[in-house]
Amino acid sequence: MGDRLQVKNESGEFELQVLLLSEMRGPAAVAQTLYCETDSSRELRARVALERRTMPPVEDSRTGKPSKRDRREMQRFRGRF
Repeated sequence: MGDRLQVKNESGEFELQVLLLSEMRGPAAVAQTLYCETDSSRELRARVALERRTMPPVEDSRTGKPSKRDRREMQRFRGRF
């Protein structure tokens, strides 16, 4: 108890403080009462989320599978015949 953990997953990084320990594995609702996220971690995640929302969207120029002509041009460009 009292330890701080750095957790990193696809949704971001978290810093958690362990409040209690459990003898056995239980449901998620019970597990959430065993730890809390630090204020600095919460602020950092909010700032990163705001930056992500304000960034311009990245457009994908690919419209699907290249045509036979496109593949031949790519092969010529790469030096393969």
